[in-house]
Amino acid sequence: MNAEPSPPTSTDPTDRSDSDGVSVDAVLDAELEAPAPKGATLAAVGSRSGAELVRATKPYADEDKLRSWGELLLTMSLTATTWSTALLAPWLWLQVPAAVLTALLIVRLFIIYHDALHGAIFRQSRLGHAFMWGIGLMTLSPPAVWRETHDYHHKNNCKLPGTAIGSYPIVTTRMWRRMSAGERRTYAIARHPLFIAGGYFTIFMAGMCMGSFARNPKVHWAGPVAILLHLLASVGLVLSLGWQAWLVGMMLPLLIAFAAGSYLFYAQHNYPGVQIADRQRWNYHDAALVSSSMFEMSPVMHWFTGNIGYHHIHHLNHRVPFYNLPKAYAGIPELQSPGRTSWHPRDIAACFRLKLWDPSQRRMVGYAEAQVQG
Repeated sequence: MNAEPSPPTSTDPTDRSDSDGVSVDAVLDAELEAPAPKGATLAAVGSRSGAELVRATKPYADEDKLRSWGELLLTMSLTATTWSTALLAPWLWLQVPAAVLTALLIVRLFIIYHDALHGAIFRQSRLGHAFMWGIGLMTLSPPAVWRETHDYHHKNNCKLPGTAIGSYPIVTTRMWRRMSAGERRTYAIARHPLFIAGGYFTIFMAGMCMGSFARNPKVHWAGPVAILLHLLASVGLVLSLGWQAWLVGMMLPLLIAFAAGSYLFYAQHNYPGVQIADRQRWNYHDAALVSSSMFEMSPVMHWFTGNIGYHHIHHLNHRVPFYNLPKAYAGIPELQSPGRTSWHPRDIAACFRLKLWDPSQRRMVGYAEAQVQG
């Protein structure tokens, strides 16, 4: 019998009422240090689960410092090349492809930044983290707000209630039927494809930067600073290079990059087959293995997205550097059968049809199906 979680007492997406003050690193350390079941060995291929499986990922968490720097410097160099081409090329037919490549490289830079803030790369490197500050401002994700929301997400991924921080809100069919018209409208907007496609303005500029600043100005002062830098760059480009350079060279790559990133956030935990748990039944490893997707894509797109498609492994051990995720996937058989999605329009449509969690069927359903049940 599936317990129905109580509706949230607050509709504020920043409500951290179930936070126990324990960092996501402490949660991972507890899993890594948990004693193995009596008689169990890591050589028992195909039989590992829970903390034992988390421990199996530990060898892949070793950072290759030279590799980390090489990946960062290569990505930054390529980004500078394509971005300058998008801004300065005299032909539109060259500007547009350069802008698209720049967008993909911005996604890759963001994943490198994301890994650094997890402590997977550039561990104890002041220079590395100075670079990360710059990337955080460029991607409208200053370190303080990203750490706060993303660490919470890793500790509460697909947990009811509590999924809205660092991710997209999810409520049950029963909660939906009890919500007011205004609450339903707010919820529907937050999960709407257009809201996600406009992630540059909606999720990052309004949510990450201004929403966090409004909540705690002393801590999240960098949010408005990041927006100001984007505005100054826009004004400077319009005045120096003109409107076309600004639209194609700056806004097009940013809009594409943030839309792609926002959708990746969504599909990583909103895909057919995803499992949602209430607070009593939630656990760290199940949230990784049955609530986080494997995003299938070509090797080229895996490179551009920093292997974040192996998202179930990332949630199992966030200290595994992005360049080691495919190795962990290949080396640990138990990680090779996750829930999957892809960039195919059919899969995108399937993910967007998922709106509410139905505990009785243990699956996500659409609004129409919830109304019929009501």
